[in-house]
Amino acid sequence: MASITLEEVTKVYPNGFEAVHKLSLNVADGEFMVLVGPSGCGKTTALRMVAGLEDISDGTLQIGDRTMNEVSARERDIAMVFQNYALYPHMTVAENIGFALKLKKLPTNEIKMKVEETASLLGLTASLERKPGQLSGGQRQRVAMGRAIVREPSAFLMDEPLSNLDAKLRVQMRAEVARIQRRLAVATLYVTHDQVEAMTMGDRVAVISAGVLQQCDVPQALYDHPSNLFVASFLGSPGMNLYEGALGEDAAFVLIGTQRIDLPATVHVSKPALRKYANGRVVVGLRPEDLVLPGEEHDKAVAGWAPFDCDVELVEALGSELLVHFVSDARAVRVVEVENEDSHGLDQGTLTRGGEGVARTAARARITGGARARFYIDPQRLHFFDSETNSAISA
Repeated sequence: MASITLEEVTKVYPNGFEAVHKLSLNVADGEFMVLVGPSGCGKTTALRMVAGLEDISDGTLQIGDRTMNEVSARERDIAMVFQNYALYPHMTVAENIGFALKLKKLPTNEIKMKVEETASLLGLTASLERKPGQLSGGQRQRVAMGRAIVREPSAFLMDEPLSNLDAKLRVQMRAEVARIQRRLAVATLYVTHDQVEAMTMGDRVAVISAGVLQQCDVPQALYDHPSNLFVASFLGSPGMNLYEGALGEDAAFVLIGTQRIDLPATVHVSKPALRKYANGRVVVGLRPEDLVLPGEEHDKAVAGWAPFDCDVELVEALGSELLVHFVSDARAVRVVEVENEDSHGLDQGTLTRGGEGVARTAARARITGGARARFYIDPQRLHFFDSETNSAISA
């Protein structure tokens, strides 16, 4: 078993396009690291450099204590699981799983034993004599994993392995993949564009945009303390609501549109740098679940919470909750990815038509489209960002 270490790894193609820029990342032995970002952001290119399928333009790659820049893919002792399964259709499940062992010319009895052990781990024992065409999508993905597991590699690489499955099966399979990885305790680098998949599976999550690593941390820390606007808007379903804001004298309050939210001393204790922006412009972030719609039994807001008025446009009933789409007199900010090293993979934010946002409420809340609504906000749950650098305002 081994760790995976990338030190300022860069990929520049012959046409001059820089797909990955100085990526530094360490996947500890036994760790499940998820690399997440939008399509085309460079995450698969990074994975392919680790696999040896793409040359490294600059920087250093190590697996364990060995530098791998010039080592061929065959000699890196890693196993890769692809999104298209890459199974041999004319072979049985047992033959597919054991193919790599057969190439190594291991004894037949040893191959049979290892294949059966792997099949048992993956719940494929009853399917060993079937061919891929007779299997479901989830079973085919298990076979692809089995072919990687049976080799007992130093590290696993997975390139969006669940993307071809239907929604229900993806939920089931992401739990199974995480369970199997923890049982095997092998360093795993897992690539996905699905932020829900990333948050639920990874021991740590590395967020990448336009080839640049934005933040790497445990999932809850990324969600609660995003380092910049991109991470804030990308993680979460729905994503964080972002608005232009104006701080008052001594940063004692913030205006979002015409709506004033007083900021108690506890906010300044947790975000001491906020006072530097007094009488200035900032970007204010609100998670959808932090917009609280009091129940009918409440006749006043929680002490110290601020009202936030808006017009409801649409209510989505999801069974377990409601998503309330609204507009207010604030100016919403949308973050888009750009290929610009100076802006660290982000632009400066683009204003949308005004006040668009989403709130997450209880399933049986009485709220309808076309109505005027009043939510309440705990000021301590607000997020603040520098409107020029996009960085979070904290210490």
